[in-house]
Amino acid sequence: MSVEELVPDRGLRVDVMALGPRGEIWIIECKSGLADYRSDQKWTGYLGWCDRFFWAVDADFPTEVLPDDTGLILADAYDAEIVRLGPEARLAPARRKAVLQTFARHAARRWHAARDPAAGLGQAAGG
Repeated sequence: MSVEELVPDRGLRVDVMALGPRGEIWIIECKSGLADYRSDQKWTGYLGWCDRFFWAVDADFPTEVLPDDTGLILADAYDAEIVRLGPEARLAPARRKAVLQTFARHAARRWHAARDPAAGLGQAAGG
């Protein structure tokens, strides 16, 4: 299960947050190219909000510039493959609970808005 554009904390917005196969919290940052990666100054702030961090890039991306201690997903318009799992850094229980609640609220709002597009009118973006 995954959600896009999740705000784990003020000033942060992750591209994708997902639950891994054992319930780990994964954050995936999607980069369109090298310039996009080099201009990203906030990604290290995401590390405190997940158990594993991944970059998602296409096959033309120069992956050697990505930190070795992060995960790597190669993707195209049709599919994606996990090439490298980054190290697991388990969240503290209180942080895990807060992130899971944020994840669940975000997913429920998205699902509700898909069912009833008028329901989301007037709601704050993000959460």
